Amino acid sequence: MLRKQKKLVSRYLRGDVGRRDFLKGMAALGATATATGTLLGTMSSQALAADFDWKKYQGKSVKLLLNKHPYVDAMIANLPAFEALTGMKVEYDIFPEDVYFDKVTAALSSRSSEYDAFMTGAYMTWTYGPAGWVVDLNEFISDPTKTNPGYRWDDVLPGLRASTAWDGIPGSKLGSANAKQWCIPWGYELNNLSYNKRYFDKAGLSVPTNMDEMIETAAKAQRDLGGPYGIGVRGSRSWATIHPGFLSGYANFGQKDLTMRSDGTLQAAMNTDTSKAFHRQWVTMIQESGPKNWSTYTWYQVGTDLGAGASAMIYDADILGYFMNGGDNKERGNIAYAAFAANPEAQAPSPNVWIWSLAMSNFSKRKDEAWYFMQWASGIEHGLFGAGKMDFVNPVRQSVWNNEDFRTRIADKYPGYLDQHDASAANAQIYFTPQPLFFDLTTEWASMLQQMVANQVPVDEGLDMLAESVNKQLRDAGLS
Repeated sequence: MLRKQKKLVSRYLRGDVGRRDFLKGMAALGATATATGTLLGTMSSQALAADFDWKKYQGKSVKLLLNKHPYVDAMIANLPAFEALTGMKVEYDIFPEDVYFDKVTAALSSRSSEYDAFMTGAYMTWTYGPAGWVVDLNEFISDPTKTNPGYRWDDVLPGLRASTAWDGIPGSKLGSANAKQWCIPWGYELNNLSYNKRYFDKAGLSVPTNMDEMIETAAKAQRDLGGPYGIGVRGSRSWATIHPGFLSGYANFGQKDLTMRSDGTLQAAMNTDTSKAFHRQWVTMIQESGPKNWSTYTWYQVGTDLGAGASAMIYDADILGYFMNGGDNKERGNIAYAAFAANPEAQAPSPNVWIWSLAMSNFSKRKDEAWYFMQWASGIEHGLFGAGKMDFVNPVRQSVWNNEDFRTRIADKYPGYLDQHDASAANAQIYFTPQPLFFDLTTEWASMLQQMVANQVPVDEGLDMLAESVNKQLRDAGLS
């Protein structure tokens, strides 16, 4: 009987059998739930350890610097599996996001060897990489003595692999042939609509499919619902205001932040006629249907309002809408999701992405040990654990998105979530131009948006002013 149970577990681990049939089959073979879990865990570890020496650094340790996030919760919950697999010890410090990136910068700029690996966004590596603060991970990925044969780097979504690799030349394409892999995609978010289905049904609203419809829908929601405002988007004076819904819609109209001249220098591109038209739409939408204190809104306020029923919809990270549909949120169970292409002539959405990634400090004294952790944390097995048992969405691996159990769980509890992701994933990437002034220029862009919404400057004039300022900063930095 045990032999038949092991054979069924092997088929399940290969993906030949779905979870429901697997559990039904194990029960028919006389296995209790506890026995099934024990056998599955044992055989999973054995399968992972095959053909690779996971115990090479047994007794060693690594230390991580982490941002407080549900992805981290999933990793910590699964750390016993890594420690059992490798015999290594994992230590970590966790900080909230409002101070986290300062902690990373302080550790790297001081050349501290305290932390071996850390969480980062891809944008940050445009500073860290050229400064020599992080390791080019290509040397590890391509080395079969350091990377287990089941890692399957090509299983990571191609847009994410490309978006986390850059050759360091300002303006050059992400993921080019000479690009350095400054970080490994770990979990990500793309930007689409999350909306309160209860409110939409109450007010007879249809899900908008382009920018004009979104403006009309938000205004009708605010007018007819008698309380909630129409749409939540970020508005604080920060680069983080530009990169989610705003840039996703902007890119869908084929617009860019910067363009490269034939001589390799950069110039501002946000004052084209099409860009000005998009900005006028965005500003009108916020003025008519956004929160009253929009200029203070970050990820947290946008999400909290949706979960509390203070807004009818948001155009922001899909995982933000996901988190608001559970927990102790007032509107849990009422949130639905939809792919969104701002441009009515676009064939598909083209969302900008935020990629939570793992990077290795160049000052670490335990680089090989750190890589063992990084490949495990970004691998298929941990991805399946986090996506199947925790809130580790969105997984970066196609094999996890294809997993029947994961898709069934999401489809049952989060209506429309799979559809919006599948409709958007092919065009999901970073649409910013990589260059060292990224944070300064996007923060100034956010500041100009605030002035436009406050009617302190007309949109067309404001964008011409912004482009002039951006071009001056590029010239001063030797980039234009």
